Amino acid sequence: MSLDIKICGLSTPDAVDAAAAGGASHAGFIFFERSPRHVTPDDAAPLAARAKAAGVVTVAVTVDADDAELDRIVRTVRPDMLQLHGSESPERVAAVRARHGLPVMKAFAISGRDDLKKLDAYRGVADRFLLDAKPPKGSDLPGGNGVSFDWSLLASLDADTDYMLSGGLDAGNVGEALGIAGPPGIDVSSGVESAPGIKDAGLIEAFFLAVAEAREQRQTAALGV
Repeated sequence: MSLDIKICGLSTPDAVDAAAAGGASHAGFIFFERSPRHVTPDDAAPLAARAKAAGVVTVAVTVDADDAELDRIVRTVRPDMLQLHGSESPERVAAVRARHGLPVMKAFAISGRDDLKKLDAYRGVADRFLLDAKPPKGSDLPGGNGVSFDWSLLASLDADTDYMLSGGLDAGNVGEALGIAGPPGIDVSSGVESAPGIKDAGLIEAFFLAVAEAREQRQTAALGV
């Protein structure tokens, strides 16, 4: 089974190159001024082009952005996908998708089983889900907080739910996350940083190695070797 891997919050050419070299399927660029990973559309445009040249899907991450902001991002950055990480309603997701003709990934903050029920209203509207941990008390960031949630909750999802698992993943725990949840995609940001917003090529490499090791172990176990 294939596994999509998104490195999110990229802001430098070196970080883009490290993500691509490791085998990232998706590269995320964050357009949210309160985030230490924030980039402007003008800054993100050459980074997105660099990622695309390496065969990586580019994702523009926004938080309750209005049409004018989204128009500028799409026009300047030309992303392959939009990620809506705010409180966007199903109607808003549908409108954004129709306006820009791009697939949309809708993010949800998860802490309990009831939070997963919120996905139902977005099925058939969003192209994919991103399941992140609820921000800790006092944080004004909807994601990138370095905290995780109970991955065993995801066992209750329909088998055909297309999502990326996010929140607190790093080289030390991604194998456990894959073993418990078996997600079709994973998303990492703070877990490959040496400081908030500063991607570390060594940590990115270690993350990909941990993913490869975990997947190899699972395959070996499945074969009964």
